[in-house]
Amino acid sequence: MEVSNNNDNQGFSFVKIDRAESEKIDAPAYSYWRSVARKFFSSKVAIAMLVVMVAVLLMSFIQPLFSNFDLMDVTHINDLSRRYNKPNAEFWFGTDDSGNSLFDAVWAGAKTSISISVLATIITTFLGVVIGAIWGSSKKFDRVMLEVYNVISNVPTLLIVIVLSYSFGSGFWNLLFAMCVTSWIGTAYFIRVQVMIRRDQEYNLASKTLGTPKMRLITKNILPYLTSVLVTDISRSLPSFISYETFLSFLGVGLGANVPSLGRLISKYTTNMSNQPYLFWIPVAVLATVSVSLYIVGQTLADATDPRTHM
Repeated sequence: MEVSNNNDNQGFSFVKIDRAESEKIDAPAYSYWRSVARKFFSSKVAIAMLVVMVAVLLMSFIQPLFSNFDLMDVTHINDLSRRYNKPNAEFWFGTDDSGNSLFDAVWAGAKTSISISVLATIITTFLGVVIGAIWGSSKKFDRVMLEVYNVISNVPTLLIVIVLSYSFGSGFWNLLFAMCVTSWIGTAYFIRVQVMIRRDQEYNLASKTLGTPKMRLITKNILPYLTSVLVTDISRSLPSFISYETFLSFLGVGLGANVPSLGRLISKYTTNMSNQPYLFWIPVAVLATVSVSLYIVGQTLADATDPRTHM
């Protein structure tokens, strides 16, 4: 093939070589958290549950500030017109045998149940991550903690919580302590396994050979890769602690008699299942809404934080 040497018809021009520009990678910018948000909000179910969860949380923590609900209040007990009103325009969730608004009782109870669940999850996750990271990186500590884990894990957690609740007495902080005193061991063991899996991978061995301190190796090379599994663990812990509180309050232990909670309301209105079913089923419905929305949002967020889903 003959190539024309006519410069007027070539249409090409020489460019200068820019070595700095040649080192740049021509690829779209990647943001991990932007990808997480894109993946999360691509699920319509997760968006719907997020809206429900935010609405429930706002109602639980704002509405009680204005109602000042007291579970032991008997101010309206002699007002027969206020007793056992079914849900209506004035009393959205109806009233009980004392004439108190179930709407106020439910949101005050939800505030207590959600508060103790969130605090217990934060404490157990923090302790579990810190102890688990040390556990998985120290062979001496591993031998000791395995014995502790074998003893505690063979005793049902709920039984430990019940025994401690009876021992320390009723109260918000006593119940929180009873829930957290051994619950962190499961998270710690889970983190220990994850750390042991990743600590011997090639990039970590190379980093260790180059003299990287053990603590920096854990905090920079291992824990950031556990974001998705931590979110998964948290999404299971939140509904679990709400269930613990509900069950214990239903049995009459843990919280005091004057502290409203969803479990306490369900226990109180169990006798009304046939005559005034709204008193029992509305707190149950709110409890189910809180648990399901927290779980679905948490699971979807866990999937979104997994970099393997960003492909």
